[in-house]
Amino acid sequence: MNLRIFGWSYAVTIVSLVIAFLYGGWTALILCAILGVLEISLSFDNAVVNATILERMSEFWQKIFLTIGIFIAVFGMRLVFPLVIVAVTAGLNPVESLTLALEQRPESDPTSYAALLDEAYPQIAAFGGMFLFMLFLDWMFEDRDIKWLQPIEKFLSRIGQIERISIVMAVLALVLLSQFLAEDPAVVLLAGSLGLITYLAVQGLGQFFEQAGQAQMEEVEGEDTAPSTNGGPSNLAKATGKAGFFLFLYLEVLDAAFSFDGVIGAFAITPDPIIIALGLGLIGAMFVRSLTVFLVRKGTLADYVYLEHGAHWAIGALAVILLVGIGYHVNEILTGLIGVAFIGAALLSSILRNRRLAAEGVDTHKSADELAAK
Repeated sequence: MNLRIFGWSYAVTIVSLVIAFLYGGWTALILCAILGVLEISLSFDNAVVNATILERMSEFWQKIFLTIGIFIAVFGMRLVFPLVIVAVTAGLNPVESLTLALEQRPESDPTSYAALLDEAYPQIAAFGGMFLFMLFLDWMFEDRDIKWLQPIEKFLSRIGQIERISIVMAVLALVLLSQFLAEDPAVVLLAGSLGLITYLAVQGLGQFFEQAGQAQMEEVEGEDTAPSTNGGPSNLAKATGKAGFFLFLYLEVLDAAFSFDGVIGAFAITPDPIIIALGLGLIGAMFVRSLTVFLVRKGTLADYVYLEHGAHWAIGALAVILLVGIGYHVNEILTGLIGVAFIGAALLSSILRNRRLAAEGVDTHKSADELAAK
């Protein structure tokens, strides 16, 4: 693979495996490698969706996502997030939570770190499931020129003409799931509502500032690009900066929602938070980011037009798995395979489509809009 894009991932993988070996010997090294592979296999759909958003960001914000974003993904989601969840649900302070994590009690012990985190799964699943479910519905309800699973996507785009139908369906699903699957419906309702609100707030703010930046860009066309009279940035620079910030925020929340299942699933392999942070966080998250950059720079999404469709179907499947997980355990292998299956099928469909168009003399390297006219 491209060394310029994946070079840091290789380096981080080697360093992480060395640290794991020094920390816990060969056993830790093997567990760290397994977790890295687990995270990468679970995150192909994440990388494709990240790439669609990263394409809209400036080079500056792309760098922020690849530097500060990786810090948030590794330490925020894979190390601090589980500690906070355990601290809140068990009534511990952060130091006690960390001490409990390092004790490495077996998951069968109800007072262990892994067992307490597993106990909080319904709330985590409701929050992340609702966030991803809204993302799936909004994307599917939009009428797009290119459709992959034609009959289903045409039907969904027709339903999408009803105003705010995605919110209605998401709230209805949350109420039914909380009543029929949750042991504590009120807690699940609250967590799911927060997931819904987070999606609407981040999505709304991102769109608002993106549109504001676009409108100002069209208005001034270079007139207002000079610094303001007080020496600060121009209004255009401020608006585009805000747009980039909220896209970055949206991407981080999206990335976090994707990681919920992997973080919880990792405890089936090891309860050690250090190994989880090294394998799931450093190795897995770095490769997902490298894959995202690869997709953007190589223009893969434009060449293989159904990849984005496959990724969103995978998101829908992951959302359903998380929401069903409120009441039932779903095997992590099934979760990973569904995502890989959708992405693989979408890639194969794209290749077959490109061959068919090439045989008809159509340039498949044209933009998606140009190809849609065919």
